[in-house]
Amino acid sequence: MTTTVTEQAAARKDSPGAADGPRRRPGRIRRIGLPYLLLLPALILELLVHLVPMVIGIVMSFKELTQFYIRDWGTAPWAGLDNYSMSVDFNAPVGEALLHSFLVTVAFTLLSVGLCWLIGTAAAICMQDTFRGRGLLRALFLVPYALPVYAAVITWVFMFQHDNGLVNHVLHDQLHLTDKPSFWLIGDNSFYALLTVSVWKGWPFAFLIVMAGLQNIPRELYEAAALDGAGVWQQIRRITLPSLSAVNQVLVLVLFLWTFNDFNTPYVLFGKAAPEAADLVSVHIYQASFVTWNFGAGSAMSVLLLLFLLAVTGVYLAVTSRGRRPADA
Repeated sequence: MTTTVTEQAAARKDSPGAADGPRRRPGRIRRIGLPYLLLLPALILELLVHLVPMVIGIVMSFKELTQFYIRDWGTAPWAGLDNYSMSVDFNAPVGEALLHSFLVTVAFTLLSVGLCWLIGTAAAICMQDTFRGRGLLRALFLVPYALPVYAAVITWVFMFQHDNGLVNHVLHDQLHLTDKPSFWLIGDNSFYALLTVSVWKGWPFAFLIVMAGLQNIPRELYEAAALDGAGVWQQIRRITLPSLSAVNQVLVLVLFLWTFNDFNTPYVLFGKAAPEAADLVSVHIYQASFVTWNFGAGSAMSVLLLLFLLAVTGVYLAVTSRGRRPADA
């Protein structure tokens, strides 16, 4: 019995698997570490491009950084929380202007995201059926999303001109919907002009994402629903929208973040001084930083905007994931 156990132990020791056991561990570690090694250049670039400027901006928000310290901003005196208290003091001019800009941005974002989602979803559903010219229409729908932002918005600037713009020509001269040509780039109409450009530029992205999500819905569900007597609206309400819930959750979040942070569209449309009705937070922070040369206050406003977006994103993800748990279970 003792001889048998000894022979088994010697055989196990002399087996190739036992000899290769310690050698396999470095190879396994090497295989596990290879993905992280491949991600290292991207992580370094992310630190240099995003995180490092973000940390510098947070530090600047605690400094009294004005035009007198631009050459060497590290020597600017510390302001503590003065920049933050000034930004959230809604009884003072700076805080009141920031609050107005925030409310305008919230209204603009809700309307833009809602219209982008509605138009994109409706267009994607209409493009599901096969018909002549469907591929051409799909390509045309993506043109606003494919155009460069500056070229597209500058074109809209010419279209919104008071005297010879296409918008006034159609609304006033052709359709006679207005008593006189309107000013679209100043006054209260600037909000609707900005909303129009934002929706025109953003709905093709919603169309593209929803159209991709519709490809994963089996056609048999619609055929079975049609045999049961369900109409088109019932099929959309009972099959399409529930099947697109996961896609819509991501789509709405991305559209919200893009629209709330949008700077290019209002800047190209109105210039450095946006009208009061279209004073978005992004342009307001730019004016506070580069027009009044108060980089400390502008950095504090940027940090507050970052905290707000992080809070909204966290709450949104918590609510949507809680709604998905019963279905996953």
